[in-house]
Amino acid sequence: MKRTQFLLTCLTTALAATAWAQPAVIPGDYPDPSVTKVGNTYWASATSSNWFPAYPLLKSNDLVNWQTVGNIFTKLPDWADYYFWAPELTQERGKIYVYYTAHKKGGNLCVAVASADRPEGPYRDHGPLVGQPYGSIDGFPMRDESGKLYLIWKEDGNSIRQPTPIWAQPMNEERTALTGEKQELFRNTAPWEGNLVEGVSMLRHGDYFYAIYAGAGCCGTGCTYATGVARAKSLLGPWEKYAQNPILADEGAWRCPGHGTTIEKAGKFYFLYHAYDKQTNVYTGRQALLKEFTFTADGWVRFLPETTLLGNVKPAPTTLTDSFKGKTLSDGWQWSVFKQPVYRLRSGALHLTAQPAKGGSSVAQRTLTGNYTVTTTINRKRSTGQAGLAAIGDDDNALGVSVTDRAVQLWKLERGQKTILTTQPIPRSKSLTLRLTAQQGHLFSFAYATNGKTYQPLATQPVDGTYLPPWDRAVRVGLTAVGNPDQQAVFSDFVLQATPF
Repeated sequence: MKRTQFLLTCLTTALAATAWAQPAVIPGDYPDPSVTKVGNTYWASATSSNWFPAYPLLKSNDLVNWQTVGNIFTKLPDWADYYFWAPELTQERGKIYVYYTAHKKGGNLCVAVASADRPEGPYRDHGPLVGQPYGSIDGFPMRDESGKLYLIWKEDGNSIRQPTPIWAQPMNEERTALTGEKQELFRNTAPWEGNLVEGVSMLRHGDYFYAIYAGAGCCGTGCTYATGVARAKSLLGPWEKYAQNPILADEGAWRCPGHGTTIEKAGKFYFLYHAYDKQTNVYTGRQALLKEFTFTADGWVRFLPETTLLGNVKPAPTTLTDSFKGKTLSDGWQWSVFKQPVYRLRSGALHLTAQPAKGGSSVAQRTLTGNYTVTTTINRKRSTGQAGLAAIGDDDNALGVSVTDRAVQLWKLERGQKTILTTQPIPRSKSLTLRLTAQQGHLFSFAYATNGKTYQPLATQPVDGTYLPPWDRAVRVGLTAVGNPDQQAVFSDFVLQATPF
């Protein structure tokens, strides 16, 4: 997607490079981050789940300051329909590969692969490599001690209350098929791992192969995720887990750390992984963090209390502004994988075609802090459908305000059931400004202004949006259009202003 002039909203607080004041290097909802180096540039991606386009592409010169430059899939792969999880970027012999997980149409979760000649794409999909009856996720490529290429992945046994083996199986050099027989490396056996191990990232150092992996529950307010390490002198084992696992657990401002990728820079080793901010929690989602590690004298992995690179994190703007001046939406916009929006940008306005069901058509942005204000100006003269502004969890859960011909409505969509909370009549005007204000990530207030300055509240108390985020995703804020397909909503701008928590 072509990038327009766009400011990424972020509220960066302390920059001290300690665990107790550790900044996110990619703030916002970027679970299961992966990183690789191509030339002098680092490239990253992350889970997009049921938001589309799939898999954001980010680049950096220093591992800590990142810029979004596109997406891996702007069109759904022919074989898949949803749950775009855990992309793993690698570069070898002049090609870029992404191993990714998605749900197969009429089937289960599979590990697939796509490739490109350049990290920015375009990517050519090669389809699934493995899809077991219980589901297969979290693919990672690794060569053994003889140079033979393998795919490492997790069997998703926890989905049916079974163990979760980590498998290895040879893969052809074209990365289009597995060969030979699969072999189990290890599974969830330690008490701290709970009902699963997953998200394996491997590297070879000295005499050992190391598998840094996640265990326990990844997501939601009750998450128990943590990070462990296992080692083996041969890729196929036997594998030994570290007796002092987990090596990374809740600390400082962050909880439930795990599922990342190792990367080397100037002879030092780093782990790009995700965790929840303890204050904003599920409402901002699992954010990408960076932590340095080293190898101990007895051959294990130890995370360092300080990561000096984090001193180079630059404070980011606290305001996101889009005035829709380009020809297409910028890379930060997302929408439901189940509801492809129809839109066009013309004369400095977004024309969003309406949809009749539930919350209608929508395009949305990530939220990066718990306290923020969003405004949008609606061109009432050109809008023929209900134009709105909403906090969105998914297709069945949203909370927003919409403009009809002569009224403003505050509405709630919960578990697919829509309720009108209040309706206020409004005078005729050429434009109308809607405002959404969030506190603590889940308390929402709505207001409108016919002159762009004097706002009229739509409720005396904030509305509780605790129900909004799905188990594996965070809240988005976005623009909506409800009505028949021959109707549209026209928006002149979108402004998101973050405030201190």
